[in-house]
Amino acid sequence: MNVTAVIPARGGSKGIPGKNVAEVGGVPLVARAVRACLGAAHVTRVAVSTDDEAIARAAREAGAEVVERPAELGSDQASSESALLHALDRLEERHGEPVDVLVFVQCTSPFVTAEEVDGTVLAVVRDGADSAFTAVPSHGFLWTAEPGTGPGHRARGVNHDSAVRQRRQDRTPEYLESGAVYAMRADGFRRHGHRFFGRTQLVPTAPERAIEIDEPGDLARARALAPLLDAPPLLPRVPAQQNPATSSPHPSQYIGKEL
Repeated sequence: MNVTAVIPARGGSKGIPGKNVAEVGGVPLVARAVRACLGAAHVTRVAVSTDDEAIARAAREAGAEVVERPAELGSDQASSESALLHALDRLEERHGEPVDVLVFVQCTSPFVTAEEVDGTVLAVVRDGADSAFTAVPSHGFLWTAEPGTGPGHRARGVNHDSAVRQRRQDRTPEYLESGAVYAMRADGFRRHGHRFFGRTQLVPTAPERAIEIDEPGDLARARALAPLLDAPPLLPRVPAQQNPATSSPHPSQYIGKEL
């Protein structure tokens, strides 16, 4: 089975110039994503789609192949899906074989792991999902601010009844996309043109690792956390079924969930 990981990384970031080659823990963001994909046991091929030579050089040095993205797909108006479709076409032409599962990994998630990539792939190839993504469990109380007729606004509870305050342990967890990894059947992605279709399954990930770099403050926070989150584990690795991250006393938070 051909499982191809594509990392879109354009060069025209406005919020953080040169963002995708900015270093966290001494490693460019694009290279961190490449390393996670190369370390995944179920990924066949790793490619970076870019319109920038510095990103392309960092990607090649990290061990990925590069798909040169045309200028019209490098603007901030272009969707990630358009870059993925372009890369899918070029890679299938280049290697002469169809892609079965497409994995979309974002280098703006600096602490993505090979295990998260593998878990998302397995949701498709083992569990039978059509699409899957990494997500963070949350018990948060969400509110929205509704404009009022007078000064100020009115706050309204979104995912809870504000008149009934439930304990955390009594609330069913909800999930926020981590933005790190998406996997999908390639033929379904071509038909639908979107990363979510058919039966979708989420793959919970550790909240402390779910950092997305969009603003300079995000990059500063990731750099501060890198010595902690990049540190090797203190205990020997155990099989996945015994790993605390997948053997929580609240297992519904850590197994793949169908949507």
